[in-house]
Amino acid sequence: MSYQIRGKKFDEFELGSDFFTASRTVTETDVVMFMYLSGDFNPLHNNEEFMKGSQFKTRIAQGTLSLVIAQGLANQLGIFEGTTIAVLSKTMRFTAPVFFGDTLTLKLKVLEKKETKKPDRGVITFETIVFNQKNINVLEGEWVIMIQK
Repeated sequence: MSYQIRGKKFDEFELGSDFFTASRTVTETDVVMFMYLSGDFNPLHNNEEFMKGSQFKTRIAQGTLSLVIAQGLANQLGIFEGTTIAVLSKTMRFTAPVFFGDTLTLKLKVLEKKETKKPDRGVITFETIVFNQKNINVLEGEWVIMIQK
């Protein structure tokens, strides 16, 4: 049996459509593994005593870890699986801290669709919002993705 593409094609995305992902809780293990993978050993992430004196009062996750988690949540939707040609850009603003134990969800909204010179593809701009269990936005931005037609 051959691989079955699950992803949506360019023409299947409608302007204004929203997609909500499953949720995922950020664990201490996530932060530690990302610390070693990225080399980001900032005390913000690994020194509880140091952080007690900070505005956050406890350690926080790396902002880029939150972005990576959002990417994984988006992939789990299946809408990009096998139809994405390229991620052209990701523009994100880190709008609130992510704490150990926060549960994150991603909302994608189709903002814009553009035809390309090549007839087999198009470019879609998605508004991206990652929010926590308190409905506080922790990441906001846009992803621009080239999708098969």
